Amino acid sequence: MDFRTSIRTCLSKFATFSGRAPRSEYWWFLLFVVLVSFVASVLDQAMFGVDPETGEPGGAFAGIWQLAMFLPLLSAGWRRLQDTGRPGWYLLIPMLISLAFMISVFLGVMSYGAIEQGVPDPDTLRAPAAAFGLATIVAFSIAQLVASILMLWWLTRPSEPGANAYGPAPATTPAQT
Repeated sequence: MDFRTSIRTCLSKFATFSGRAPRSEYWWFLLFVVLVSFVASVLDQAMFGVDPETGEPGGAFAGIWQLAMFLPLLSAGWRRLQDTGRPGWYLLIPMLISLAFMISVFLGVMSYGAIEQGVPDPDTLRAPAAAFGLATIVAFSIAQLVASILMLWWLTRPSEPGANAYGPAPATTPAQT
């Protein structure tokens, strides 16, 4: 599958989570999304300037583009994983780890605030709370790194030959899977 065909295919199947997608379809589409995101960021910076406090470009082109491409890229990745014989929902594992991290940080801050109210000297809690917080950050960072590497590994695997549980093999030549 070539660059243009993969873009047309992924955009036409923007919310199709059934079936399979060969490697070429997914990776060409990902390249397209990244390239347009870069161009949108440059346009944002050129048209709206840079925020002097954060150093980030102003504007909304890149954000709107990335929001618009979230579902097509998710569905293409979902079909790509199914092409390798894995359930598509595995693509959500890194996002679930990030969500669990955010929830644990929120609960940790809330717990620290509640415990701090009942202790005569709240400064005694700072070192254990900091150590626990750092350990949590390290643990979730390692889990996120492992999940991301595993996801990259799965997305680069060859297609399963023939039909699998998710449908027939995509119509491509073997060199393009």
